[in-house]
Amino acid sequence: MNNFTGLNQGKLIFLGTGSSDGIPRVSCLTDSPITCKVCKDASDPESKNRRRNTSVAIQTIEINGNKRNIIIDAGKTFWESAIQFFPRHNIRKIDDLIITHAHADAIGGIDYLRDWTNFVQKKVRVNVRSQDFEAIKKVYFYLFENGKIKNKGPIPKIDFRIIDDKPLKSGELSITPIPVFHGNQYISFGYKFGKIAYISDVSEIPQSSENLLEDLDILIIDALRPEPAYFSHFTYSQALDVIRKFRPRKSYFTDIMCLIDHKETNKKLSKLKNSEGLDVELAYDGLSFDFRF
Repeated sequence: MNNFTGLNQGKLIFLGTGSSDGIPRVSCLTDSPITCKVCKDASDPESKNRRRNTSVAIQTIEINGNKRNIIIDAGKTFWESAIQFFPRHNIRKIDDLIITHAHADAIGGIDYLRDWTNFVQKKVRVNVRSQDFEAIKKVYFYLFENGKIKNKGPIPKIDFRIIDDKPLKSGELSITPIPVFHGNQYISFGYKFGKIAYISDVSEIPQSSENLLEDLDILIIDALRPEPAYFSHFTYSQALDVIRKFRPRKSYFTDIMCLIDHKETNKKLSKLKNSEGLDVELAYDGLSFDFRF
């Protein structure tokens, strides 16, 4: 897919498309007999039902030749995602890590950055809100000493950049935060870049953010399960309501539980194209597409 008209090239790669537990779930695999066919199928590392914590990589090639690798979220399964997909897409240096919120499935893999700062680059820039930075300081207390960031020892060396709801830049790519609710009054960030919106953890989109969802080529949106409703994530019907309202040219569901079989669900979603003109499908780990900006 390449609908954009900009001169800079980009590629988006889904590093993970699953909920916090990841798929397969240990509880399903240790059940006797195993009744969860999705988790059983997901035992195969190449299965499209295998889902790591929700995350994407964005690779850009600017008209001046500069190449950049941007990661959105590094959760508990970040290491497994990196092992599988970084060599496949020639991702070595991480130019920016951008955090959506401070839950474990978004920040639980930050310690793995030590491999990069020990052997690839001096520091990794992590873009994070001030409240999430305070949470990171508690979780990763050993990265700090007397309130200051450590820069010695076999730990990840991180250049924290505090962000707010104003646009940030990674090279020539402008990235605009999309504040959304992720549970009762808890704000998570989605992000918009070019005509792509990525909203991985959402239970409600405030009216103040709706203008960022207009005229999209691609919408990537949280859709945890069909029913019942969940307090901090969209169901399929809620995500579809957003898609019906803003009519993006293409939509992908992400942050998916093991209640959902990839092949069966995509077959059902494909019918929406004829009935409503909606192009919607489940994303899967390793899926990628090109764009321009």
